[in-house]
Order: sequence, then structure tokens, then C-alpha cells
Amino acid sequence: MRIPFLKTAPVSPHDVAEADLSRRELRLFLTNPNAVIGLSILALVAVLALLAPVLYPVDPLNMVARPFLWPGQDWAYPLGTDALGRDVLAGALHGARISLYVGLAATVLGFGIGLTVGATAGYFGGWVDVVLVKLIEVFQTLPNFVLVVVIVAVLDPTPTIVSIAIAIVSWPTIARLSRAEFRSIRQRDYITAARSLGCGAGHIMWREILPNALPPLIVTSSIMVASAILMESGLSFMGLSDPNIVSWGSMIGSGREFIRTAWYLTALPGLAIVLTVLALNMLGDGLNDALNPRSQND
Repeated sequence: MRIPFLKTAPVSPHDVAEADLSRRELRLFLTNPNAVIGLSILALVAVLALLAPVLYPVDPLNMVARPFLWPGQDWAYPLGTDALGRDVLAGALHGARISLYVGLAATVLGFGIGLTVGATAGYFGGWVDVVLVKLIEVFQTLPNFVLVVVIVAVLDPTPTIVSIAIAIVSWPTIARLSRAEFRSIRQRDYITAARSLGCGAGHIMWREILPNALPPLIVTSSIMVASAILMESGLSFMGLSDPNIVSWGSMIGSGREFIRTAWYLTALPGLAIVLTVLALNMLGDGLNDALNPRSQND
């Protein structure tokens, strides 16, 4: 009895080339020490943030011990307690959840707005490009942090509102970059071929141009996350945050009065911010080295 062979769809040389390129980009990323260190630090922060409700199920704002326990003085509270007897380690872990949430939410929202505006302006050109570029320039002339402060002060300073406010001031960066990428790619031969085959504007923009425009946008988005975390920390430091939620910035703000007698209250959450932002910058550099065509040709 003869068993028929299974028929598989032929693999095009283009697909093979893309797979080889993806493997090379991954290899370049994984062999980059900065990228690996940055990714490892971010993974550790993310895991600790996810485990915070399990490790410390009680509200981190609760008073659990006597005030001003220094780190290592009582191993039940490894990082000590603050002026109100609250566990510093519990606050740092729960604060990581807020910082990562605001950073990611603001970046995703700002990325979506910026990509839509920039892609539309870059692909269609003409009067559409002129109008949208003017809109981008208007938002770029506004002082970012002041605008965020105004929005948060007028509305409730919840993490969601803070994320939306940061996204409003951060999307022009993605818009300008995506506009430049779409203007450049729309002139290439395979885009002309797609038009001649009757493909619509939506198909060409999101299926043909976007995959080739993503690398620099991905690198920029990693920097946007770091900027959003810093901006949220600044707002919390100024008291423009939900008083019922602990964050790294609010921990620094509450400990600044005791910086001479209990410097760890500001140093520990400040160190968490520095490490997280540094890891994001290292990750961005690693992504740039892996996705940059010039580095691939070296």
C-alpha cells in the first residue's frame, strides 16, 4: 500500500531571507552584553512587581513596625521602615507595579496615536501631510511636563489619568519618526508593485510599509517607557498622584524631609528608578544595534 506524501506549500526565497535576517537580529541582540544586562534587570523588576501582592498581600501603606528601622536592623523588614513605620521593601515592590504600568500604558497609547498620525501624514502627503505636521508642531511647542502637571491637576491623579497625560505629550516623537519612515518607504519598488496590483491604502500602509518601518520605532518606544517612568516619578514626588497608592516617586517625596537622618528612604526608591531607566536605555541601545542595518553589515 502506498502512503501519499503530505504536500506543503512552497517556501519563497523572500521568506527564507526574512527568516535568516530575523535570526541574525536575534543573535546580535543576545550577544550584546548591554542588551542582555538591560533585559535581565527589566525581567527581574517585572517579576518582583508581579509577585508584590503575593509577597506582601497587605497594603504597603499600613504601619507594620516602629519608625526608622534601618536596612538590615530587623530582617523581618530587610530594607527598613519609614517615618510612619511602613515597610520600605513592600512599598518598593508595589511601587514598581505603578511605575511599570504607567510607563507601558503611556508608551502604548502614545505609540498608537503617533503611529497613526505619522503614518497617515507620511503616506498620503499633500494637504494631509501639511495639516498633520502643523498639529505635531503645535504639541511639540508645548512644555511637556507643565502640560502633564496641568492635566493631572485638573483631573483625578489616578495612574490611568497620568498615563493618558504622558501619552498626550509623548506621541509627537513617534509621529515624526513614523512620518519620515513612511515617506521614505512609500517610494520603493515593491510599494509601487502593490499599488499596480490594486492593493488599497490600508493594506499597503499596515501590511507592506509598517513591518519595514518598525525597527526604529521599537527602539524609540523603549526610550519612551523610561521617560514615562521618570515623568510619573516627578509627578508623585510633587504630590500629584493618588495618595492611596504607593509609588517610587511618592516614597522619595515622603522621605526627602529625613534625607540627613534617614537617607535610605530616598536612596532606595531612587536607586530603583535609576536601575530601571538605565536598563531601558541599555535595552534600547541593544535593539538599535540589532535592528540597525548598518550594524548588520559590519
